[in-house]
Amino acid sequence: MSYVKLIELTKHFGKVRALDGFNLEIRKGEFVALLGPSGCGKTTALRALAGLQELDKGQILVDEKDITFVAANKRNMGMVFQAYSLFPHMTARENVEYGLKLKAHKTSSEKRASRSGELLELVGLSSHANHYPHQMSGGQRQRIGIARALAFEPDLIICDEPVSALDVSIQAQIINLMKDLQKDFGLAFVFVAHDLAVVRHFAQRVAVMYLGKIVEIADRDTLYSNPRHPYTKALLSAIPEADPDAAGSRERIQLTGDVPNPINPPSGCRFRTRCW
Repeated sequence: MSYVKLIELTKHFGKVRALDGFNLEIRKGEFVALLGPSGCGKTTALRALAGLQELDKGQILVDEKDITFVAANKRNMGMVFQAYSLFPHMTARENVEYGLKLKAHKTSSEKRASRSGELLELVGLSSHANHYPHQMSGGQRQRIGIARALAFEPDLIICDEPVSALDVSIQAQIINLMKDLQKDFGLAFVFVAHDLAVVRHFAQRVAVMYLGKIVEIADRDTLYSNPRHPYTKALLSAIPEADPDAAGSRERIQLTGDVPNPINPPSGCRFRTRCW
């Protein structure tokens, strides 16, 4: 059963159609990855889901309840951003406590301090509670961001490219942490990423976007082994192959032309002007 339903989300910035009929369902405890080229509307969709972006049209349902106009801090969702988004003048503990204030501002400072300590321990940073962001590595700062997202006691965590600025080994640590949280607390994740190999490692379902719409969605194994949409096929053909012999025999699909103008996208399938 779907936990979250995004129905015909539409958002135009002037004449630019950032979202133009975006539909997605997320099940409880599910890890959904969202792929697509820059400018296709991924971040706009996530910000709308989090309550940080007003929509022109569409509905957001959680357990069949319409939360389209519910304030961000009243949604049982946390968000992890690409660029850490920490307050540089606050310690790790204070950054997490800020999330607790937003969620339940009437909670006493003692309870917030205690809870922030618990959350930092959960993400493996209890010994860094009094450190400032500039004193920590990128991976440690992203762990603080995850702890602050957990402060909202979420059922769903929204991740906007949270590992793209990290090196490969640290990416694996952050993704494994998220998988552990998913398993231990039954959390759902919707995750924007560009590394197709990373997505294959952790996602349960994968949605592919192009020019404000989802063009294909399937479970991970089906999408990677038998992509149906031409854009998905082109996207997956770009995954590096470790075996030189396999790489030599695999066809790389080279797209021609540019991504169409989002002010005046093509009719019908938006990919048709580049489709072979």
